[in-house]
Amino acid sequence: MEKILLILAALLFCTPTQSQEIDLSSLLISKELTKNANAVIKENSTEVTIDAVNLMHVKKKRIITILNKFGNRAVDTYVHYNNDTKITGLSAKIYNSLGVEIKKYSKSKFIDVSAVDGGTLYSDSRVKYIDYTPTQYPYTVVFECEYKTSSTGFIPSWHPLTSFLVSVKKSEFKINNPKNLEIRTKEINFKNFPIKKVSNESIHYLAENIPAIKPEKNSIAFIDLIPSLMISLNNFTLKGVKGKANNWKEYGIWMNNSLLKDKIILSDATIAKAKNLVKGIDDNIEKAKILYKFMQEKTRYISVQVGIGGLEPIPASEVDKLGYGDCKGLTNYTKALFNAAGVTSYYSEIYAGNSKRNIDKDFFSIQGDHVILNIPNNGKDIWLECTNQNMPFGFLGDFTDDRDALVITPEGGVIKRTPAYKNETNIQTTKATISITKEGNVSADIEIISKGIQYDNKFPIETKSKDELKKYYKSNIWDYNNNLEVNTIDITNDKENIIFKEKLAVTIKDYATLTDNELLFRLNVFNKNSFIPKRYRTRKLPLKIDRGYKDVDEYTIKLPSSYKITQLPQKKELNTKFGNYTFEVKKIDENTISYSKSILIKEGVYTKEDYKLYRKFRKSIAKQENLRIALQKQ
Repeated sequence: MEKILLILAALLFCTPTQSQEIDLSSLLISKELTKNANAVIKENSTEVTIDAVNLMHVKKKRIITILNKFGNRAVDTYVHYNNDTKITGLSAKIYNSLGVEIKKYSKSKFIDVSAVDGGTLYSDSRVKYIDYTPTQYPYTVVFECEYKTSSTGFIPSWHPLTSFLVSVKKSEFKINNPKNLEIRTKEINFKNFPIKKVSNESIHYLAENIPAIKPEKNSIAFIDLIPSLMISLNNFTLKGVKGKANNWKEYGIWMNNSLLKDKIILSDATIAKAKNLVKGIDDNIEKAKILYKFMQEKTRYISVQVGIGGLEPIPASEVDKLGYGDCKGLTNYTKALFNAAGVTSYYSEIYAGNSKRNIDKDFFSIQGDHVILNIPNNGKDIWLECTNQNMPFGFLGDFTDDRDALVITPEGGVIKRTPAYKNETNIQTTKATISITKEGNVSADIEIISKGIQYDNKFPIETKSKDELKKYYKSNIWDYNNNLEVNTIDITNDKENIIFKEKLAVTIKDYATLTDNELLFRLNVFNKNSFIPKRYRTRKLPLKIDRGYKDVDEYTIKLPSSYKITQLPQKKELNTKFGNYTFEVKKIDENTISYSKSILIKEGVYTKEDYKLYRKFRKSIAKQENLRIALQKQ
């Protein structure tokens, strides 16, 4: 109490040259909110007024205290706009720790730039923001903005928590609906957070006093942890185009008829060319392979951000003429080529990225951030990534695998699951013949075969030069082997079978350690897996293993004749819910041993209590991976 009174006295009786606001002082923030926090959101209010199917006003106010330099990324003093969205109010004020205003920004003082990077051909999407460089911490930012838009298909969703290490004193969300339009909502992860519905007659929520969440390695994604509110209108507008849907089937029909159908037209010459490319071929999948390759060789990816809310592709005829397009345009163009050849395919919306985020199959709203192509194939659908000119036919990789996608058909939208590359599917086998000289040098011939996501990780190196490849192996793959030199490299990308093969001849000078009587070396020369998860005294979040995989290593190691084998390590087997590990060394003859290792890691979500067991499992593996043996000099 004495400390609080002293702080209040300082606030009341100091005589700054500018006015001060006690509510904006950072000194009185509770310990519960500063714990594990780089920033504290004191207030974050969003008020949405839907005046009509084609008119929405949004008003936002955000007061955030930045406690240290790591909190700067949470300021978020920006607003997007475009030809359809007009900013009607915009300001920002900066206050010091005592609540004294130290800087003020009017709308005209905000920096105005394109909202997309230099890889975008053209776009009407822009952003206004401030670029404030703090000179002291903590400081507080009051940011206010208002905008109006005719695109009511994108109603702001509500996320009371915005990021890790940011706490929330108050977050409020409200929708005014004077026309009583049909609005649907979905509450996600509300149960474990202090959120209340202010009114049962309207959409009005309040969240208060949410502590910061500290991130932990090998955990579920932030979006899957936090509370969120999804909102969607049954009748909406996107840049002047009216839509109506309250489920995925209806949305698919609207999307197909309003945004896609007229964009799939090709010139007579291109249609004739597509037909000629597949002339004499009856199998539709073989036709698709030929036309997919044609598309890859003819086009390149470039972002194009115009269109209805980022949903509408540029016409297939334009992509054909220009030779480039974004995911929407290239997918639509590929579909148009398939149409010309009589191959059925469907434009499909999806969330891309390693987090495997799903289109919410139970709640229609405009979702997704990427587009791929679906080919129905008697229950074994084929999926095509149309933005990568080197991707094998029918392979998605970790960018869009194992998640729900929305397939747009003339009969409506359908939720389908993309292929999953799981556990043993993602296999890498390494076979090597290794010779160790009496001086401790190594020469080896190595063959590596990769499939599944391990293929996905490897095939991009096909485009590297020989010098780049040598650097890649020395600095990325085998950086733990000092003095390694790559003598020959032969790589093969088997796109038909989706297999990547690497054959190399390498030398390693002074690999083994020499003493007067011994030669000491590490058994696992070319695939050391020493990953140990970070240690937590008290784990808070569940364990998530994002990707399962399997590695199998088999080496034949030829030893110098002047040394003899005295003792070999015992066979090791580890079997857990997270995966398995086996290790074995055998004597073939007096100067030859075999080394074999297999590691299988299983993807999945496990309890926080399982984390210690998983760490113990990986720690045991790392110990084996660094195991050395000693040869006795004869």
